[in-house]
Amino acid sequence: MKKFFLLLAMFAGSVFSLGADCTQGFLPIIPQPLSVELNDGGYRTGEDGIIYYYTENPVASGKSVSFLKKYLSEYYDIELKETGKKNKADLRFCLASDSSRKEGAYTLSITEEGVELSGYNEPGLFYATQSLIQLLPCDGTAGREEAILLPCAEIYDEPRFSYRGMHLDVVRHIFPVEFVKKYIDYLALHKMNYFHWHLTDDQGWRMESRSHPRLNEYGSYREATIIGIFPGTGVDSTRYGGYYTVEQLEEIVDYAADRYITIVPEIDIPAHSMAILSAYPQFGTEPGRKVKPAITWGIFNRQNNVLAPSEELFSFLEDVFNELMDVFPGKYIHIGCDECAPRWWQESEKVQDFIREHNLGDERGLHGYFAWRVGEIVKKRGRIPVGWDDITKDKVPEGTTVMCWRGADNGYKAAAEGHQVIMTPSRISYLNRMQRPGEDSLCHRSLTTLEDVYKFDPVPDSIPAGIAENIVGGQGCMWTEYFAYPSSVEYAVFPRMSAIAELYWTAADKKNWPLFLMKMPCQFRRYDLWGASSCKYVFESELIPFNEE
Repeated sequence: MKKFFLLLAMFAGSVFSLGADCTQGFLPIIPQPLSVELNDGGYRTGEDGIIYYYTENPVASGKSVSFLKKYLSEYYDIELKETGKKNKADLRFCLASDSSRKEGAYTLSITEEGVELSGYNEPGLFYATQSLIQLLPCDGTAGREEAILLPCAEIYDEPRFSYRGMHLDVVRHIFPVEFVKKYIDYLALHKMNYFHWHLTDDQGWRMESRSHPRLNEYGSYREATIIGIFPGTGVDSTRYGGYYTVEQLEEIVDYAADRYITIVPEIDIPAHSMAILSAYPQFGTEPGRKVKPAITWGIFNRQNNVLAPSEELFSFLEDVFNELMDVFPGKYIHIGCDECAPRWWQESEKVQDFIREHNLGDERGLHGYFAWRVGEIVKKRGRIPVGWDDITKDKVPEGTTVMCWRGADNGYKAAAEGHQVIMTPSRISYLNRMQRPGEDSLCHRSLTTLEDVYKFDPVPDSIPAGIAENIVGGQGCMWTEYFAYPSSVEYAVFPRMSAIAELYWTAADKKNWPLFLMKMPCQFRRYDLWGASSCKYVFESELIPFNEE
């Protein structure tokens, strides 16, 4: 006997009922669309395990069709097949080009005659596909012998911000290529379009360098790793590390591009540079000192991890940043510039001479000089340098985007000065933090709950329009000091990644915390469907009930 799934019916057997204030426009789509109109009836599709599609523009719809085809096959054992007859298709992909619409705008129309996915641009068509995916049974119970009944609905949607992303640190712990791809899929399923990839730090250098191979020979492996929460109970005896080859990096770039995701690669300078110094100690403030990649965390102001300015160093940095830009074609290139302790420059006579000779004033001026010199390398290639908001301690170089992590006010200040800003305040956006009180797993011991994340507004009404227009969006950050395995990363990011997606996609007046919670039972079943770990504290805390059946 065939089974039919009507999306709203999935909630009827749950242990909660849909509140009267949420009865209009309630579909378990995250992030919440701009406009949703639910209508009577539904469209049944998937007979005999086949869904037929028609496309008016095979090139424009190619990435969307490929993604949906893979998803249906992997999770539902359903085949997506093309038909040349529009009236025979279950799904119709259309490109309604309109330059007045935001990039990512789309409509999704489900009637009793079929489903039409229409993007106002190619990314919009892809995001329409993601919304359709979220209207499938969230537990993957459909299959070749089952049909799916989609609810009739009219959806218009567009993103609030142009930059919507997630970050992954692969230095403290490195992850297989296949997991990096899976992580990118998670971003795509949440309509995110930027992946900030943290590739270098004190504990390792994670990209192949053909111009300076010592970076891989000496900088990619550390001799041991701290045990437990910093300052730890000692260190293990395991050599740890590795790096991604140029071919692997290019493979991941292409994989992300097929999902309309741009990678923002980061080489972090002038601090966080012990991996560089292990290969080239002459670039430090103590050239004779033997340096190895760090085996612990908490380096700031404790260990000398800074670069000393010299023309030889800037020539080296030009080489490695050009290598980076040869692989990563995106417009943003992250140059780091965070947590640079001035004491190491203050204690170096050579550095103090450089400050005097270049009329930089002090160590803040030197920090700004680093941001300017490396930023010019990036801009020479037609790219946009991005720096952590520590660069605001000195004059921010023209054309540099500020990534705000030390608090939202630093972002607003930079925006008021005319700089483009990406928001990622650590109190809200750093997902290496506890997500429930008394968290017993390894993580940063400060607390950021799902509700904390969701209720943050990156641009509240109190921010004047002239400042708000310079805030291009934001991201979540996944630092991996305490997260050595893909499953532990997933546990940390889910469900908070879903809340971050809504922060930067959904219009402020469409955000609704109770409605978001009501979507969570279905969303957690999706995590399970994807094979992803997640933290179910929202249920354990009785914020919402959850039926495991």
